[in-house]
Amino acid sequence: MSSIIEKIERLIRPEIKEMQAYNVSEATGLVKLDAMENPFTWPEQMKSQWLELLAQVEPNRYPDSTAKKLVQCLRSCFGISSDLGVVLGNGSDELIQILIMAMKEGTCVMAPTPSFVMYEHIANALGVKFVGSPLSEDFSLDMPAMLEAIKTHDPAIIFLAYPNNPTANLFEDDDVLEIIRASNGVVVIDEAYQPFADKTFLDKAQDFEQLLVMRTVSKLGLAGLRLGYLVGHRSLIEQFEKIRLPYNINTFTQLTANFAFQHIDVLNAQAKLICEEREILFKKLSVLEGLQVFPSKANFLLFSLWSDSAQRVFEELKKAGILIKKMGEGQGLPPECLRVTIGSSAENERFFDTFKSILK
Repeated sequence: MSSIIEKIERLIRPEIKEMQAYNVSEATGLVKLDAMENPFTWPEQMKSQWLELLAQVEPNRYPDSTAKKLVQCLRSCFGISSDLGVVLGNGSDELIQILIMAMKEGTCVMAPTPSFVMYEHIANALGVKFVGSPLSEDFSLDMPAMLEAIKTHDPAIIFLAYPNNPTANLFEDDDVLEIIRASNGVVVIDEAYQPFADKTFLDKAQDFEQLLVMRTVSKLGLAGLRLGYLVGHRSLIEQFEKIRLPYNINTFTQLTANFAFQHIDVLNAQAKLICEEREILFKKLSVLEGLQVFPSKANFLLFSLWSDSAQRVFEELKKAGILIKKMGEGQGLPPECLRVTIGSSAENERFFDTFKSILK
C-alpha cells in the first residue's frame, strides 16, 4: 500500500524529480572568493547613517508594492529614460522566472552555452524547453550556429549575459545586434557585471521593441538585498508587471537601495578598485606555468589547469581556508576549470600565494 509521501511524489512533475537543487557552498570561516561578491564594506559614517534610517522602518506594515521611490532612484542613478518601463525583481533570478512564466506553452528559451546556469535551471523548473547554442572555442558567439538555432527553434526568449558568466568576456556588439534583429521573441541582455565592464546596451533599449536589459545590484556591493531590475518598452514591461508578485521588494531592501544609490560614488569607487585588483591578479596568474587564465571584463577570473586536477586544487585551497568555485564538467569549458572572485588586495594575495604553493 502506498504511503502518503509516495502518493504526493507521484503528483510532482517528472522534470522536477530529475533536477538537482542549486547548492550554495558553506563558507563559514573561509576567505569567500566563490560567489562574485563585492568584498568591501561601507565607510563607517555611511553605515551609521543607514542604521539610523533602518530604525525608522515599521516592519508591521507592508512595503510600497510598486517601490515608486526606488524606481525613480534607479532612473536617476543609471540614466533610465522616462519613456522606458521598469519592473523590479527579488534578484535577477525572479525576473528570469517572471519572463519565462509569461510566455506561451510550447515555446522555448535559448542562451549561448556555457552561460548563467539559472536560465536553464528556471526553464526546466517551469517545464519550458531550453536550447543551448555552444560558444566558439574563444568564447565568442558562434554566429552561424546561433542564427541557425534561432531559425530552427524560434525561441520566445534569448538570454545573452554581457559580460558572460562564467567566461567573463563581452560579446561583439555587432553580433548581439544581429541576434536582436533575427529574433521574433524577446532578447534579454543580462548586465549583471556591467559595473566592471563599462559597456551597456541600455542606450539601445528604445531602439528595439524586443530588447530588454536586465541588471542586478548584487555585484555592485548589495548582494544581501536581492534586487534586480528589468528595463524595456513600456508596453512589454507592463505584461511582466502583471505577474510580479505584490510586495516582492521588501521595505528594508527599498530603503537600503535608495540610500545606497544616493552614495553611488562609493559603490563606483569600489567597482573601480575591484577592476584594478582584477588586472593585478590576472598578470600574476598569467606568468605561472601549467594553466591558462582568461581575460575578464567581470569581477572574477576563469582559469584552466593543464597539468593538475581542479578538484585537488579546489580541496587544497579549501583546507587552507580559501573557497573558490570549481566549474562542472561538460559545460563547454576547457577541462579542469576553476573560477575565482576578485577580493580585497589582502584576499587576492593570500589566494595567489596559496594557489602558487599548491599548483603542481
